Amino acid sequence: MAFYTYILKCADGSFYTGHTDNLDQRLAQQQSDYFTGYTFKRRPVELAWSENFATRYEALEAEKRIKGWTRAKKQALIDGDWELLAELARNYGHRG
Repeated sequence: MAFYTYILKCADGSFYTGHTDNLDQRLAQQQSDYFTGYTFKRRPVELAWSENFATRYEALEAEKRIKGWTRAKKQALIDGDWELLAELARNYGHRG
């Protein structure tokens, strides 16, 4: 069984990060009235990024790590801009 960490882009431009063991089902739930949390008033949402993991623990750890990132770092991950992602990671805490 695979587990996924994902980032949704919401209608207001914000990002939502989560994890699941059924990505298609979770996306359908996020688009419906199933969840009344963060994404409820920010629909429609679209899948911006996802990665699969062998265990739920790994997916949850990735979710926690990404939730702590800046918007710029999340955008670099979504864009697959590994150079910028590495630069943003190096410069974290060295903001002028």
